[in-house]
Amino acid sequence: MRIMLTGATGFLGSHLARALVRNKHHVVILKRSFSDCSRLGDIAGELTSYDLDKTELRIPFERHQPFDAIIHTATAYGRRDESDAALVETNVTFPLQLLQASIQHGTELFLNTDTFSRTALAWQATYMLGYHLTKKQFAEWGSHLSAIHQTTFANLRLEHIYGPFDQSSKFIPFITNWCLRNIAELAVTAGEQKRDFVYVDDAVNAYLVLLENRSALPKGFVEYQVGTGQATSIRELVQKIHALTHSSIELKFGAIPYREKEIMCSQADTTALERLDWKSKVRLEDGLAMMLESEEFAK
Repeated sequence: MRIMLTGATGFLGSHLARALVRNKHHVVILKRSFSDCSRLGDIAGELTSYDLDKTELRIPFERHQPFDAIIHTATAYGRRDESDAALVETNVTFPLQLLQASIQHGTELFLNTDTFSRTALAWQATYMLGYHLTKKQFAEWGSHLSAIHQTTFANLRLEHIYGPFDQSSKFIPFITNWCLRNIAELAVTAGEQKRDFVYVDDAVNAYLVLLENRSALPKGFVEYQVGTGQATSIRELVQKIHALTHSSIELKFGAIPYREKEIMCSQADTTALERLDWKSKVRLEDGLAMMLESEEFAK
């Protein structure tokens, strides 16, 4: 298949790029000239890339059409103090331009990467509100345009994905590095909040399954929740990482208060994906162990 991929230099996108190349797809990635491509490493030469700060979006479409699918993973979280306008540009304006171009050039499948935290509960909290709001806005545009043009807009609501080469500031890499360094103590919340932790390879396989079943997917907006279907408490997760790293630091649960209106439980309903013969395969303990064995941590 001929596939366009955004966010290929990021955590999820780089794992997706590797899987697509491994499966012999022709992959065109959209990035910026100053993007850090270190995650792509040895597969960079097998990708066709365009720098969108130097090339008009229409160019890759005109040169490589028709695409069998667009996979959109690029995003801005707001963790780097981006302005609201910058979040709208990255999370709404750019993907909307991408979606419109894909429709114009006859692409029938658009796979959008969404988040579990964009829920009714998330609107009660101010934490990352700009991120949640912009993700919701683009999903609504996807629903609207796919209905009008009779294309498929598959919205993948990802739970908490983890694995090798994630950003060091993200929760699991941060906790892991802290434990490995054996700093005196680790202050965390009481840890009663629960999340559905899904290994990155399982998340990637969800995209691959949708690509394989693209002709059977309904037209218009369709949503797939990506997770294990089981929620694990933050306390249990931290304790697992502490044990797997053989850390001697003191875990100080309750030393940090919960965020205001914290989401206390999230887990995926994977029924829609299971109908396509997808299911998560990696247990949390095994996924954490594989992450620790990766080059990133095994130094």
